[in-house]
Amino acid sequence: MILVGLLRHGEVEGGSCFRGNMDDPLTDIGLCQMKAATNRDRCWDRVITSPLERCAGFASAFARQHSLPLTFDERIKEMHFGTWEGRTSAELMAEDPGALTRFWADPDGYPPPAGEPLSRFQARVLAAWNSVIRSDTGQKILFVTHGGVIRVLLCHVQQRPVGKLLEIEVKHGALYTLRVSVDAKETPTAELIEQV
Repeated sequence: MILVGLLRHGEVEGGSCFRGNMDDPLTDIGLCQMKAATNRDRCWDRVITSPLERCAGFASAFARQHSLPLTFDERIKEMHFGTWEGRTSAELMAEDPGALTRFWADPDGYPPPAGEPLSRFQARVLAAWNSVIRSDTGQKILFVTHGGVIRVLLCHVQQRPVGKLLEIEVKHGALYTLRVSVDAKETPTAELIEQV
């Protein structure tokens, strides 16, 4: 049995946009959102974070404060949005509404121009997930990551098609806690036990 927390970074400087792999820091509000989500009785054994500053800055401070081992994992970075990085939905709708509409309806079939295909994004996120749940049995692991990564993992554990990930709302500073059962002979199973 493993307990896994999936913490999304808080609000980021620069406002709402397709941020992807841009490395913007948190706002003060964003930092407060993450502190509020983790200010609970749960004791973690280890922290794994995206290397992007909006995750890594908080994760590093949190791990130091609680004397926890910290791992930076490139595989749990946000999806790369190609030429859409740094652009707002309103800007993209004004420029090419068809492209954004197709992406929202079928993100796997219509990735952003020069962006990362959803299937490749899913594969790298699940590679990180599988390596952790197979090696850290009995631990409580906190992932500090991004909305897209959390959506992929929730689709995986809830057995939803990954193409439906945009139907899942993941707010800034949201924390999802999963109980994962691992049996060497069977596929691991997970259930969502808490959402804050």
